[in-house]
Amino acid sequence: MIEQILAAIDLRFIFLVFVGAFAGLVVGAMPGLSVTMATAILVSVTFTWAVNDAMALMMGVYVVGVFSGAISAILINIPGAPASVATTLDGFPMTMKGQAKKALRVATVYSFVGTLFGLIMLALLAKPVTKIALQFSPMDYFLLALFGLTTVGSLTSKNFLKGLISAALGVIISLIGIDPIMGTPRFTFGSMRLQAGISLIAALIGLFGFSEILVQIGQRSLDPISGKLGKEKVGFRQLLRHLPLSLQSAVIGTFIGALPGTGGPVASLIAYDQAKKTVRKPEVPFGEGAVEGIVASESANNACIGGALIPMLTLAVPGDAVTAVLLSAMYVHGLRPGPLLFTQTPDLFYVILAAGIIGSLSILFLGIGVAPLMARMVLIPKKILLPVVAILCIIGAYAINSSVFDVLIMAIFGLIGFIMRRKGYSVAPMVLGIVLGSLMDANFRRAVSLASAGDNLIVSMFSRPISIILIVFILISLFSNFKFVKTGVRKLFSGRSDKGQED
Repeated sequence: MIEQILAAIDLRFIFLVFVGAFAGLVVGAMPGLSVTMATAILVSVTFTWAVNDAMALMMGVYVVGVFSGAISAILINIPGAPASVATTLDGFPMTMKGQAKKALRVATVYSFVGTLFGLIMLALLAKPVTKIALQFSPMDYFLLALFGLTTVGSLTSKNFLKGLISAALGVIISLIGIDPIMGTPRFTFGSMRLQAGISLIAALIGLFGFSEILVQIGQRSLDPISGKLGKEKVGFRQLLRHLPLSLQSAVIGTFIGALPGTGGPVASLIAYDQAKKTVRKPEVPFGEGAVEGIVASESANNACIGGALIPMLTLAVPGDAVTAVLLSAMYVHGLRPGPLLFTQTPDLFYVILAAGIIGSLSILFLGIGVAPLMARMVLIPKKILLPVVAILCIIGAYAINSSVFDVLIMAIFGLIGFIMRRKGYSVAPMVLGIVLGSLMDANFRRAVSLASAGDNLIVSMFSRPISIILIVFILISLFSNFKFVKTGVRKLFSGRSDKGQED
């Protein structure tokens, strides 16, 4: 396999991947400019190119674009993409403490680890993982999304009830628009523009970016976001220290990435939740600048790349929006991804692997070389930085659909986010609700429709092994948010430990 991967690489191939990687760095770091949009534009540019050249350019954009969403998340608290929401929870607090460079280095290194892990899994386990993913029914997708929603406790360390309220509002917002099953409008109040639903990116920019501007204005301080960048480096020991957590998160990211329709946001939030539950002694508490939070989020959302490519290459079923565009690009070039890929065009598999590996190396190069220069923006006085960020928010919201209405949506969600933060409600659970709400809605109703043909509705919906396993995970995740459960478990294990010592 190594020989076949090396055979696809030459200087032209490396150059094109790097050009795509640099474009991905710019696009991914700009809120509102999505990697999906950039890849779609490249399809129209490269349809006359050779297949290898086109794949090299698009894989460069894809791999580095997913990573660079963390840059704006860390520096100015605006996720470059929904998959970077979890990164803001600890990344921006680190910037506020003058640790922006350290946060970017951690994000760079573990984005590389996550990407590489996902690609290795793609190379070794494409067929077995695809078989498992194909076993997921609509009810399993619903339960997986519900499991993701139970991570709300990890996003709201101070008040679980407020987190639940925020998430519930997000789920309700996700229902706005045309009903995907019945085709009737919901919560549109007669507005034609609302029939398309609320743009997730516009809501994301408003809740995180525009609300942050309003918060900073409310503080009446024109000092820079941080007075220093920090010179603390991520040493080799620190790499080894967080490697197990990174691999744990990468496994989650790869598997969830292989499930069509889920993607980076779900993977990063679930990985963040699991990190919070498994890391006993983080450097600082989660949500206050814990390095472990960035490690989990970035490892998972970048590992999704390899995961999402698995069903695309082996079944011609895209794992996320970007792989859907890549799939269309393959059809444009006359290729037929799917079960016959390995017999008809085996070289394509190794071309994509080679481009992904070079793209992951580009993460290291650009993350260590260019991102620190971008970090200097936190030293800019707010009287200059805030208007620039406001303009970026407006441009980012407008660029989604070239619509002023999306700018209005962004501003409304900015105001909602500002009020929520002033009242002690976290905006992250609302984003979680918006992301998972539509997934839960459509799959639950499909599951009910399918199960209604059986003799027993409940048995048909919940008797499958995958469903039972997910229900167990949901119950464990849900009850672990309650203090009396945590106290009871702690007493149980401490009691056994004391008894063991006495024996």
